[in-house]
Amino acid sequence: MSIVKILDSLEISWKRDEILTKINNGHSTDEIINEFLIKNKEHIKILNTLLRPEDIDLLNKVEILSTCEAKLINKISNLNYIENKYGNSKISEEKHFQSNKVPINKFFSFMVNWSNKIVIISLITITAIALSKQAWA
Repeated sequence: MSIVKILDSLEISWKRDEILTKINNGHSTDEIINEFLIKNKEHIKILNTLLRPEDIDLLNKVEILSTCEAKLINKISNLNYIENKYGNSKISEEKHFQSNKVPINKFFSFMVNWSNKIVIISLITITAIALSKQAWA
């Protein structure tokens, strides 16, 4: 099985809307990850055998990028909390919620699409490198 097919299969298995539903239903992130790993055990084993050291380095960089994005989201959330807690914002909670509902959804959508594009570009790059090395071998 090719790395592209495996990555496509894993991407299809990792459905963000289903994951968000699980989180909203009280599942922990560890439970969600463990369930994903169990369901996709064979594909992940094959993927690990196909990954080269430079691919693993790229995955580590993507992981650092994802951590950075998570910290950014956390900081932005904390800034909103601090403003509301100390009364720097004069907007009532109801008005604040209604006025920010659409921008927050747009921001979340932007972050989801942005991180998806980076992962997809990274995976395409890995695939292109692997195919070019095979062609020259």
